[in-house]
Amino acid sequence: MKSRTYQQALNEQLKDPAFREEFESADEGFTLATEIIELRIKHNLTQKQLAELVGTSQPAIARLESGSYRNVSLSFLRRVAKALGAVPEVHLKPQLQD
Repeated sequence: MKSRTYQQALNEQLKDPAFREEFESADEGFTLATEIIELRIKHNLTQKQLAELVGTSQPAIARLESGSYRNVSLSFLRRVAKALGAVPEVHLKPQLQD
């Protein structure tokens, strides 16, 4: 049995359009989540403190930081960013072709 590296296995799975779409969507969410967590920690804030500044609940911040929050609005991101001394950036990029 020939072994494969993680990257080889991932490259094989990325050939499936449905998997690719889900993978890319998850990657974007985790990138945003990581940025928010880093900024929150930099400002020495707990999730609860950030939630209070934003005018939301701690569970809402936890969902955002989980990377799996799919329906986040731009207005919510703006409020979070403002509380963290940042501004959100939105970009459109071409879809990868199979």
